[in-house]
Amino acid sequence: MPSTPDATPDRTRPADPAPDVRTERIGTSLLITLDRPRARNAVNAAVAAGLARALDELAADPALRAGVLTGAGGTFSAGMDLKAALAGESPEIPGRGFGGLTETVTPKPLIAAVEGWAMGGGFELALACDLIVAADDARFGLPEVKRGLVAAGGGAIRLPKRIPYHLAMELLLTGEPVSGERAGLLGIANRVVPAGETVRTALELADRLAANAPLALAAVKKIAHAADGTPEPAAFAAQRRETAALAASADVREGMTAFAERRAPVWQGR
Repeated sequence: MPSTPDATPDRTRPADPAPDVRTERIGTSLLITLDRPRARNAVNAAVAAGLARALDELAADPALRAGVLTGAGGTFSAGMDLKAALAGESPEIPGRGFGGLTETVTPKPLIAAVEGWAMGGGFELALACDLIVAADDARFGLPEVKRGLVAAGGGAIRLPKRIPYHLAMELLLTGEPVSGERAGLLGIANRVVPAGETVRTALELADRLAANAPLALAAVKKIAHAADGTPEPAAFAAQRRETAALAASADVREGMTAFAERRAPVWQGR
């Protein structure tokens, strides 16, 4: 498993009913680990259910400000568990998509920490996150066309929006993977770091996000998602609704007061 900070005062690991998905609280972040290393963290029904529960845990706890999603054993995820799928298992959660994530709008920032392979649905899980930290030797790919399939967990929809169309289509139509280093150059990854450092870097990014107002972070996500593929007048109307609600919050007053008093704000999330 990628390294994590050795000394963190608030670090507990509650029991998780899904052994293939582990959660660990580190400060104000929730580290979510896909833990099927022998299957390269391929997603079956149990993993999808476990990941959905972990995301619910992140959303429900006001003490948690951000999540980090990673995989155990040096691999992020090999995507859909084909053997389980052939046996009739579904890797999707109704209304929430592949792995319980790809069609879910998480209210809090979610960062993918990608070591090793992020293939097919594994790449799509990463694309469903808000930020991606990649190991320089990681491998991102959407090989579905090689199996007579399409990247239906968001890959064919999201990737052409994230990088230039022709580059996205090359990955989608050839099914060939790219390295973490190349992913950084394409703009797929926010940070590219040496192997073994992705979780540490992602947690550092999560701490930076956690310093900001939680209601503002949630509003930014809502506005960005509302604007995706929406005509500008409708996007601005959605933004006005979010900013009006935000303006009435105690956190906005606290932010302005803290600025005037030259101190760090104390966010209440209300």
